[in-house]
Amino acid sequence: MYSRVSTEDQAKEGFSIAAQIKRLDAYCKARGWDPAGRYVDDGFSGRGVNRPAYQRMMVERDDWDVLIVLKMDRIHRNSKNFTFMMENLREWGKEFNSMQENFDTTTAMGRFVMDIIQRIAQLESEQIGERVRMGMAAKARKGGGPLGSPAPYGYRYVKGRLENVDEESMILKRLFESYLKGMSLQNIADSLNAEGIRSKRGGNWSKQAISKMLRNPIYCGFIRWDGIVRRGEHEPVVTAEDFNRVQELMDGGIRNTRRAGEHIKLEAGEGDVSA
Repeated sequence: MYSRVSTEDQAKEGFSIAAQIKRLDAYCKARGWDPAGRYVDDGFSGRGVNRPAYQRMMVERDDWDVLIVLKMDRIHRNSKNFTFMMENLREWGKEFNSMQENFDTTTAMGRFVMDIIQRIAQLESEQIGERVRMGMAAKARKGGGPLGSPAPYGYRYVKGRLENVDEESMILKRLFESYLKGMSLQNIADSLNAEGIRSKRGGNWSKQAISKMLRNPIYCGFIRWDGIVRRGEHEPVVTAEDFNRVQELMDGGIRNTRRAGEHIKLEAGEGDVSA
């Protein structure tokens, strides 16, 4: 049995821990169930999962068969967390019972209702994802600001806009210049590592990381998202001409001809650029 009361609920009649436990005990007795444990979170919100009794209950799941609550909002006030919990319970072979809503997965009807709820939650999640992708695509076409990704090496976000980090920008210019002078990706990475220059996350450089950076059009002033390339509002590190020269050199070293031409051909003019 699980009971919870937040500081907001403590003043409401019928929400006290004692009242919840009394009603749950009576319900279990009527059903002929033996309470395996009483898990109580006193003064915790139901919007998150970082509750000591809740976490302990999940760890001790081998000790019980059915998770019982007085009301569904006693266990979760967040639909995503509730759905995630139900998926775990199903995977563990456990059941769920909410006394007041008469929601009981120990019955065929309860399992049917649970399946409908989960399908609705999945539909809602997919629809949100579609709206986000549509919104991001529209923003990419119109231009104007970053598209939600973390700031790449050489930049940081200031009031929602990309701003150059001078020390990192110097390293970026060196990467492009070194490659144009004939240095291999591995040699460039080894050189940076030997000098103790760290990556954005503070780790060592790899040739794959160097390759990814040399392929990123953001460094010549463009933003790419899902096949759409648009001139950004940030300051470039290298020219579009140098960026294209690097792409041509990199494509020249690709043995698999099916991959050739995957780079983005950028021009110095304004507007969209085809991928």
